[in-house]
Amino acid sequence: MVPPVFFEHSSVMPDEVLHWLNPVTDGTYLDGTLGGAGHARLVLETAAGSRLIGLDRDPAALQKAQGVLACYGERVSLHHANFDQADQILQQLDIAALDGMLLDLGVSSHQLDTPERGFSFRYDAPLDMRMNPTEGITAADVLNTEEEAELMRIFFQYGEERYSRRIARKIVAQREELPLTRTSELAELVRQAVPGGYRPSKIHPATRVFQALRIYVNDELGQVERGVTTGISLLKPGGRLVVISFHSLEDRIVKHLFRDKAKGCICPPRLPICQCNNKPTVKVLTRKGVKAQAAEVEQNVRSRSAVLRAVERC
Repeated sequence: MVPPVFFEHSSVMPDEVLHWLNPVTDGTYLDGTLGGAGHARLVLETAAGSRLIGLDRDPAALQKAQGVLACYGERVSLHHANFDQADQILQQLDIAALDGMLLDLGVSSHQLDTPERGFSFRYDAPLDMRMNPTEGITAADVLNTEEEAELMRIFFQYGEERYSRRIARKIVAQREELPLTRTSELAELVRQAVPGGYRPSKIHPATRVFQALRIYVNDELGQVERGVTTGISLLKPGGRLVVISFHSLEDRIVKHLFRDKAKGCICPPRLPICQCNNKPTVKVLTRKGVKAQAAEVEQNVRSRSAVLRAVERC
């Protein structure tokens, strides 16, 4: 049983989300990353009679959202699921298509600030990092079992860590003596492995390694690709998908998927007549990623790295 959860949550770019999602009266919307339910509540308040299906892989987030959204009664349906399972949830609910879907990607402030979840090097805690603590491998499992070459790949690919080889080598040497189990142990090991790791810096030397492990443990990039593709397929004509990303790896996937789904003919240029009959699936609404306004960044520093993109189903 999940213990009671108490946390404050600031939804990123609320005005921009409402603008690009454009919720309508009696519409059906899916929030695939429910979190503290801030965005979900905005949709329900803005669109009279609308229905909201909320998904989250984190049981603690779902428990919080249940309390926040209880006043909306049967207009709300919450489910413990990943957003790339949205099609399965809609099938269970006998819902054919959506008027809109929202994905607010990445780790939540609450997850980062809960020491026992192991997401942050700011606290000494078990190396867990699972968004769904009921399933899957932990960060400790990865660090203590993967080959040096695979650890190097994880740190470089998902964290863009320039010292990935050096860090991976030191981890393998360390675990031969004693397994890594605590966030503080990993943070100190990375500090020792990175040149200048003991010099004061705005960015902790372990930041990229922790990011890479979190992305790998939770298959975040695979989820984004599957979830965005599924989300587009679930939209009614005129329905909208809004995605907020917080780092370049996520945003690149979203941008490329949106661009590819918006393409018409994909025949080689030399063909005088189209043979593929490929039609655009969506219209891209945000040619450039939308960033948070300066006033919001000042109030909520997490919004500084947020990029919003939106498409409309053809």
